[in-house]
Amino acid sequence: MIVDTHIHLDDSRYDEDLEEVLRRARKAGVERFIIPGADATTLQRAIDIAQKHDDVYFAVGIHPYDKEQFDNLNFEEYVMHEKCVAIGECGLDYFRLKGTDEEKEQEKQEQKRVFSSQIELAKKYKKPLIVHVRDASRDSKAVLLEFGAGEVGGVLHCFNADEELLSLAEEGFYFGIGGVLTFKNAKKLVNVLPKIPQERLLIETDGPYLTPTPHRGERNEPLYTTFVAQKISELLDIPLQNIKETTTNNALKLFNIS
Repeated sequence: MIVDTHIHLDDSRYDEDLEEVLRRARKAGVERFIIPGADATTLQRAIDIAQKHDDVYFAVGIHPYDKEQFDNLNFEEYVMHEKCVAIGECGLDYFRLKGTDEEKEQEKQEQKRVFSSQIELAKKYKKPLIVHVRDASRDSKAVLLEFGAGEVGGVLHCFNADEELLSLAEEGFYFGIGGVLTFKNAKKLVNVLPKIPQERLLIETDGPYLTPTPHRGERNEPLYTTFVAQKISELLDIPLQNIKETTTNNALKLFNIS
């Protein structure tokens, strides 16, 4: 049993063969799928998929790259849906900052505004957070702590192996591990993995992105969580079945899924 805690099934790259993608994953033991909300323009697609499939859930949120959509999205319209299990993905991403120092600072402040607003929504509706962090570990942690995100907890999606973030486990946060762990240049994540409490580990794909070895260069899909689970098992020297059971129980607990 495996839960893919972060899979963009609403992406157009799954349009032609979504049913086959899900069938392959289920056959391999993937039992639940969570579609993160990242782009308001595909949110209805995510809801439609979740409504059609008992084992698919969704989250509502705005990715920092699409922050301009935030003020026009009526979260209340979606967050009370029975298949909505989280707020996000939301967070901070400084990777693409451009312009003058002043312009970069303005961009950071706007990202923080949208991020903190989604933390407040998560607390209001008692939903965990799906958090995106890229080149912004210190600020992300500061915002999470300042706005009391530990009240609802969540997952640091595609955990970036920054040890500064490990203390967030004490605030109710989990760490999403995906295909990056199988990359040749994943030495930092490989070294940090044993420091993550096992009761805080989650498995994800982030499909269609970040496809694990041996399928790099192809579209990622939930079936490939099996390679992530196997790699975690090897690195931690823990039986594969234990990894599957632990991460599944962690996911069901965090997202309040039966």
